[in-house]
Amino acid sequence: MKLALPITLAEPPSVALRRDQGFWLLVAVVLTLLPHLPDLPLWAGGLCALLVFWRGLRLWRGQDAPPRWLLLPLVFATAIGVRLTFGQLFGKTPGLVFLAVLLALKLLETRNMRDIRVVVLLCFFLQFGLFFNHQSLPFALLALLATLFSFGGQIALVDPASNGRERLRTGALLLAQGLPFMLVFFLLFPRAAMPLWGVPDDATAMTGLSDSMSPGTISEMILSDELAFTVEFTGARPPPRDRYWRGPVLSHFDGDSWRTAFRPTLDAPEYAPSGRRFDYRMTLEPNNQRWLPLLDYPAGGAPGVRFGHDFQAVTRHPVVSRTQYLFSAFPDTPVGVDELHWVLKQARQLPTYGNPKARALAAELQTDSAERTVGRIVDWLAAGDFAYTLKPPLMAEDGIDFFLFKSRKGFCEHFSAAFVFLARAAGVPARVVTGYQGGRVNPVSGLMTVRQSDAHAWAEVWFEGRGWTRVDPTALAAPQRIENGLEGAVSEGLPFMLRPQYAWLRGLRDQWEAVATRWDNAVVAYDGRRQRDLFESFGIDDFSPSPVLGALAIATALLMAVFYLWAQRRRDGGDELDRAWARFSARLGRMGLARAPAEGPLDYARRLAAARPREAEALTFICTRYARLRYRPPWSRDELSDLERALDALELKKEATLPP
Repeated sequence: MKLALPITLAEPPSVALRRDQGFWLLVAVVLTLLPHLPDLPLWAGGLCALLVFWRGLRLWRGQDAPPRWLLLPLVFATAIGVRLTFGQLFGKTPGLVFLAVLLALKLLETRNMRDIRVVVLLCFFLQFGLFFNHQSLPFALLALLATLFSFGGQIALVDPASNGRERLRTGALLLAQGLPFMLVFFLLFPRAAMPLWGVPDDATAMTGLSDSMSPGTISEMILSDELAFTVEFTGARPPPRDRYWRGPVLSHFDGDSWRTAFRPTLDAPEYAPSGRRFDYRMTLEPNNQRWLPLLDYPAGGAPGVRFGHDFQAVTRHPVVSRTQYLFSAFPDTPVGVDELHWVLKQARQLPTYGNPKARALAAELQTDSAERTVGRIVDWLAAGDFAYTLKPPLMAEDGIDFFLFKSRKGFCEHFSAAFVFLARAAGVPARVVTGYQGGRVNPVSGLMTVRQSDAHAWAEVWFEGRGWTRVDPTALAAPQRIENGLEGAVSEGLPFMLRPQYAWLRGLRDQWEAVATRWDNAVVAYDGRRQRDLFESFGIDDFSPSPVLGALAIATALLMAVFYLWAQRRRDGGDELDRAWARFSARLGRMGLARAPAEGPLDYARRLAAARPREAEALTFICTRYARLRYRPPWSRDELSDLERALDALELKKEATLPP
């Protein structure tokens, strides 16, 4: 007797996306796009949000995807928008923007299994692309979470009867299995000399000091609590009076703004370091600038760092990713003793007209000695009842006169600019120096953190026989600014995190930044030098590609062998469908109707029907239903329940054995 089994196992060309599967896919796409939003143009971010919301609404209402002819114009509009925004379609940033919008469009048009798998693969690619722009711990955690839900979306497709907890558990297991391979490739894969995400042409404008200063520029920066850089000292820390982190040196004044002047750069500083020494490692946040905020006066450095004639350190390319530098500072070093004539001439330059009262005051304070002239200017400012404030009044024409003789209220840029103007008008070479002053020690990590709110401006004057000497006129009105930072100098208008009532928030931030610093040191700062040190610790002195790739291949092979042995020994009962089939097979095996190891469910059904003709219909139904559910997914919980009810209703008596 031969039964014809009414079953077709080919996958249908189109499978509707169930609501629970759509939920996992929707969450995976949202978590993938979310960390990209800061890098997307406003129109692209808004379009992605609109498309994802539209898909979620249609999914909730049980509606199919919209027709493709409606989506095609959006693809062309996106390409045009990327071209108009970036001037090109190819490149890191335009490519990621285009892919982000395409992911949202693909989610909207999902109709079958192939579309769903394409969406998941696009999610994986964009999660990888996130690290082109961001390598910090929060973005890494977001990418990891998005990967977990992307795995969950795949599991929902192949195992539709699983619940949310099972999908998360299986996804976490897949991630855990990939971690050893990720660690091996991270440690052993040859490091590029420059990360792909650090291409200067793709850098965007970032927060920080610029190469110019006008009234209000620094006081506006003070309101930002963004991290500028962190510093780890290998020995003693410098006292507050020496914590001046030199940035752009401004020598040119046009009557309103101070700007940098051209300075040639050299591979090493022009001075001979001497006196006290402070060694430190600085982790600089990306600022899209070439100058490095270093303690006076720097020595040492890294490849690509050069030194200007104004004692400022610069890099060959703008800093567009978090970067570490090792430097030493010698604050007692005499600098510029034999200064060039053209530099001193530039340091006396003033516009022909403007600020007549300040010029007249400088003439009164001028003496035949530069030291005494500077001393008289300092005394006049100290006795002038000036106020240090974050909210100075708007400057009028002849801003120096307005500050010195009318408002007498200002921030560090007002004090430094007025002092340098008076010194130059009195014939003393002087210039404005901008950068950062101070720094707060994180009690958790022990590192010194310097923020944009620590931005500062001071002055330098040149004395014959002594060279350039720092003068900070802000300290005359607010000496506590130097010792205790900004919060010790002003009581109103402070940035949110510097306010005394939010000290507990600063404590939480310290904890988080300590963790982020460990991440930066262990992961972000792992470069070719540290990889070479790792190999040398294992006795491998040859760092050519052959031994490096050989070690990588051996480690990968060992991991694969370990996982293979683990998989061989692991007892896996399969999913609920397989477990139901195993119970059915075991039950028949106890009655002498055992299934051969290589026997498929349809062949097994025919042999069972031949051996038990009275139960042939029930046995055939169970075997064909299992084959249908197993080999033509997805199957639902209701279909599994039907199979289990058929198994429970099956009544068999031990009366025959299965013929071979």
